[in-house]
Amino acid sequence: MKNKLTDLNDHLFAQLERLSDEDLTPDELMKEVQRTDAVIKVSTQIIDTANVALDVAKLVASQGGNFDKMLPLVNGRENINDDQPALAGPAKGAKK
Repeated sequence: MKNKLTDLNDHLFAQLERLSDEDLTPDELMKEVQRTDAVIKVSTQIIDTANVALDVAKLVASQGGNFDKMLPLVNGRENINDDQPALAGPAKGAKK
């Protein structure tokens, strides 16, 4: 999976750079503004979803569960094989 929150950050800055291009015609600028609105809407949904995942991971961690595989958008884990990682028990090295 390549779509991490760091990738979202890169996309947002790239869009900002496109908006800052002083060589844009008024029509091109209007298109970039429309694109920016769409990027903002999608970004907001991605961030909201990540926040829910983070809240769940915090809850699982507070109960001693294995939360490390629950945050692929944050920590970059690509191979999430467990169907229910929260039920896998405490993370390795976790104190009981």
